[in-house]
Amino acid sequence: MSKASAATTALEKALNGSPYLQEVSGPAVAELAERCLVRHYRRNTYLCHQGDPAPDVFFLLDGRVEISSVAANGSRVLHATLDTPQFLGELGVLGDIDRTASALALEDVTVAVVHSEDFLSFLTQEPSAARNVLRALARQVQADQSLVDDLLFLDLKGRVAKRLLQMVTPSLDDLPDDGVVVPTVTHADLASLCGGSRENVTRVLSEFQRRGLVDKDVRRYVLKKVDGLAKIAGL
Repeated sequence: MSKASAATTALEKALNGSPYLQEVSGPAVAELAERCLVRHYRRNTYLCHQGDPAPDVFFLLDGRVEISSVAANGSRVLHATLDTPQFLGELGVLGDIDRTASALALEDVTVAVVHSEDFLSFLTQEPSAARNVLRALARQVQADQSLVDDLLFLDLKGRVAKRLLQMVTPSLDDLPDDGVVVPTVTHADLASLCGGSRENVTRVLSEFQRRGLVDKDVRRYVLKKVDGLAKIAGL
């Protein structure tokens, strides 16, 4: 098998694992893969910037990408850190608007890029994929509303506890066991996720450590008492 054929096969396999495409036929995914161009980004380079035009959609193949934006007051807002194969940058294409956030490679990154017209044509031809995209967008709207509710009704300790839990489980209805390790996150980024200052979030984390709720393993936090954090988060 040639290198080009092997790369296409690997891309098809990665695309087939995407929640968007799980119900899509193999030939349709293969056709989408053929329309993709693979790109490599070095660590600390941007895949795109907030406010840029959105001519294409990315599919993360390998590496870790940070999604963030700058609010109207100039403060940086961290939205997510992605490290599993998935689509990103689709909102600008679907809404025919400029990029709503910036994507930064936290380490060397490989992505497949599909042009906006090819992506939209694919969704038109594959209703199951279109439905999955709509479900994902609905969940994002729900998550954004949940954040607003947290800012209104949870104190900072509750928000920090909830964000820590959200970083280690896809659903707060299914909490992990004690000892789960939180993906690497800085105090500044956690503060951005919680709607608080870095200094206050640092104080909250220090209190959690004193109470034995969390521990720090080199650069990452370990959740020692998941039920205790859940209680603080109002879950």
